[in-house]
Amino acid sequence: MAQALTNQEVVERYARASAANDLEEMALLRHADWVSDWPQSGERVHGSEAYDEIRKHYPGGHPSTELSRVIGSEDRWVVTPGNTVLKVVGSGDVWWGEWRMTYPDGQLYHVIDLIELRDGLVRRETVYWAPPFEAAEWRRPFVEPTRRATDQDPR
Repeated sequence: MAQALTNQEVVERYARASAANDLEEMALLRHADWVSDWPQSGERVHGSEAYDEIRKHYPGGHPSTELSRVIGSEDRWVVTPGNTVLKVVGSGDVWWGEWRMTYPDGQLYHVIDLIELRDGLVRRETVYWAPPFEAAEWRRPFVEPTRRATDQDPR
């Protein structure tokens, strides 16, 4: 990249590229030593080439993603190419993104992506996936419902 980007700009561009399945842009924004850990399945992906192959070979086609927000420390709002408004916040080398992912079979998952930068590039990601579930009936007297787990995120 000709002009150095701020860490916030790197994370914003990376999140947009990921949501758009733009593997080339993602690779440009990754550090040469990039890895992604998937603790729930006990896997680590080394490098953009391996990640690209996983995305290309996903059974039934790659899941669709909707980025809800990217978090750090100072609030700012941006609009994605898909015309989705998202909150982007933060500074420093550690960020996280919140996603909703819909798999080809229709399953919905909430995703948290912990993003660590080095030398102005994405160096490491740790990604967690969780399916939504309905709140336990016994907690209703103690909580304020914000939405059903399967509803669209109101942000």
